[in-house]
Amino acid sequence: MVKVKASELRKKDQDQLKKQVEDLKTELSTLKVAKVAGGAPAKLAKIKVVRKSIATALTVIHEKKLTQVRLDSKGKKYQPLDVRGKKTRAIRRRLTKKQENKLVLRVLKRKQNFPQRRFAVAK
Repeated sequence: MVKVKASELRKKDQDQLKKQVEDLKTELSTLKVAKVAGGAPAKLAKIKVVRKSIATALTVIHEKKLTQVRLDSKGKKYQPLDVRGKKTRAIRRRLTKKQENKLVLRVLKRKQNFPQRRFAVAK
């Protein structure tokens, strides 16, 4: 089996991808049996290609599922955790700009009643 390309897999639908993963898994199991039985070196080298192909197919399935979840949760108030932006823990917990700029009533009144003085500077 030739190495599968992710670009080709993205064109397929979900059922075809699942079927391909099953086929690759059965092929992998037969190759493992051949390895134990002392098979040809070509079969032993093929194990790696099949394992990577399974991983690629599963990755494409996951990508498709995530894009569908993104479309479904678009415009809603909350998003699933795996769809949200990762960023860093500190950034995620940081105050929003609105919260940062908010003032206590006492400070707000003081700013309104005693604004910053403007001085004309002569050159």
